[in-house]
Amino acid sequence: MPRTDIDWASLGFGFSDVNCHIRAVWKDGKWGPLEFVKDPYITMHIGASCLHYGQECFEGIKAFRQKSGRVVIFRPGENARRMYRTAVRCVMPPVPEEMFIEALDRIVAANEEFVPPYGTGGSLYLRPLLIGTGPQIGVAPAKEYTFLVMVMPVGAYYKGGLKPVRAVILDDWDRAAPHGMGDVKVGGNYAASLFAHEKAKHDGWPVELYLDAKEHKYVEEFSTSNFLGITKDGKYVTPDSCSVLPSVTNLSLREAAEDLGMTVERRPIPYEEIRDFVAVAALGTAVVITPVWEITRGSDVIRISAADEVHPTLLKLYQTVQGIQYGEIPDTRGWCHEVKI
Repeated sequence: MPRTDIDWASLGFGFSDVNCHIRAVWKDGKWGPLEFVKDPYITMHIGASCLHYGQECFEGIKAFRQKSGRVVIFRPGENARRMYRTAVRCVMPPVPEEMFIEALDRIVAANEEFVPPYGTGGSLYLRPLLIGTGPQIGVAPAKEYTFLVMVMPVGAYYKGGLKPVRAVILDDWDRAAPHGMGDVKVGGNYAASLFAHEKAKHDGWPVELYLDAKEHKYVEEFSTSNFLGITKDGKYVTPDSCSVLPSVTNLSLREAAEDLGMTVERRPIPYEEIRDFVAVAALGTAVVITPVWEITRGSDVIRISAADEVHPTLLKLYQTVQGIQYGEIPDTRGWCHEVKI
C-alpha cells in the first residue's frame, strides 16, 4: 500500500529518496548480478569513460497504480530495446531485455510503497542508467560499466489538466547534427540543448523547438519532446528524421490514434506548414502531451490556438493513453506490464 506520510497531492517532478536503487556491473566480458543498494551515491574512478568521453545513456519510464490496485510499468520492452540500440551506438555492453525488465520489476516491488495512490495523477518514475565506470585515458571504450535503475514518486506534471505553452525557435543553436546522436537517448543531446533552453526560459518561453541542423527548413523536435501536428482534416503528423529520438510516448500516441480511426503520417514537416496545423503538441514521458498554442521564430509569430485552448483531438489522445496507464480503459495492445508485489 502507498505510504501514509507523503502528501501525494503536492508531489512535483523531481528527485526524492526511496528505499533503494538496483545495480549491476559489467566486467571481464559479462554482467554481474543485480543487487539492491540503499546509498543514493556511486563511487567511480576519476578516469571513468562516462566522465571523459560521454559513455552513458539513460531511459525514462513510469509505473502506475491502477484503478484495480495493480501496479504496472508502461511499455518497458520498448525502453529496453531503445537502450540496447543506444548502448550499441555508444560502444557499451547492451543490457539484455530480460535483465532490464527484471531490474524494473524488482526495483518497483522493493519501492512499492512509493507508487502514488490511484486517483492522485501521480506515478513512480524509473530512470535506468548505463555508464562507463572503468578508467580509460585515451579515446576508446572502457572495460567496466555500471547499469542501475533509480526510482522516485512524481506527481501530475500539470495540476488540474493540460496547460498549453508557448514555444520559440532559436536559429543560433542546434540540438543534434544529421547522422549524429540525435536518435539515441544520451546525456550529450540534452547538454547541447541546455544553453538554448535556459535562454528560452529567461526570455519567457517554456520550451524551444528545433529545426533540422543542416538547412533549418524542417521541424525536428522540442528540447525534450517529440513534435506532433494535427491537420485540418484530422491527420496525426510527426517528423521522420534520423536526428529525432524515437519516443515511446509518440509511438503509443500514434498507435492510439490509429485505434481511434485517425490517419498517421511520419514525414518531413516544412517549417511553413506549422501555420496550417489546427493543433501542435510536445510529446514525452513526463506529461504525455503538452499542447503548444504559439510558436515564435524571430519576428514570425505563429498563433495556433487561444492560450487556454486544448484541441479536442489532443485531449482525446491524452485521455486514451492515460486511461490505459491507470487501468480505466482496456489495454487491448498489452502495453501495461504487471509487477508482482
